[in-house]
Amino acid sequence: MNTYICLLRGINVGGHKKIKMAELKTLFTSLGYNDVVTYIQSGNIIFKSHETSIDEITAVIKKAITDAYGFEVPVFVLTRKMLTQVYESYALSPEHLASSYFTLLHTVPSTEDRALVNNLELPNEHFVATENCVYLYPEKGYGKAKATNTFFEKRLNVVATTRNYKTIVKLLALSS
Repeated sequence: MNTYICLLRGINVGGHKKIKMAELKTLFTSLGYNDVVTYIQSGNIIFKSHETSIDEITAVIKKAITDAYGFEVPVFVLTRKMLTQVYESYALSPEHLASSYFTLLHTVPSTEDRALVNNLELPNEHFVATENCVYLYPEKGYGKAKATNTFFEKRLNVVATTRNYKTIVKLLALSS
C-alpha cells in the first residue's frame, strides 16, 4: 500500500470554504483510503491507498469534495518521497530553513516565468522558484510578505499551495 500526502488549497481561511477535519477524514475513508490522518485545519491529509496514479487519486478527491461541499478546491497529492525531495532540495540559506515557507506548485511553470520570478527583488524577502516549489524566507514574517501564494501563482501562471516549515516537517513525520 502506498502512502500519500494530500494538501488542499484555500480551505478554512477567513470563514470561507469551511471543511471540518473530522468530516474530511470520514470522506477520505469513504473513498476507500486507509489510515487517514489529518493535521491542522488547513487541509493536510495523510492516507494510504493501493491506487498508484496520483492523477486518478487527485481527480477522485477533487470530485468527492465538490460533491460533498458544493465548491471546488485545488487538490495536491504527493508521495512521501516527493515531499521529501521538496524538503531536501531547500534552495535558500540553511540558517533560514526553520522560518521558511514552501509554495508547492501544481504544475511546472515555464522556464521563462521561473526566470522572471527568480530575478525579482523584494525588500526583506528571499525566494527561489524551482520546477515544483518556491522556497520563501520572509524576514519580517509571512503575514507581512508581498511574496505570497497568490503572488507566485500570478507570476508563475500555476496553481500553488503554501505550507510553513513546521507543517512540512510534521507531514513527513506523520507519513513515515
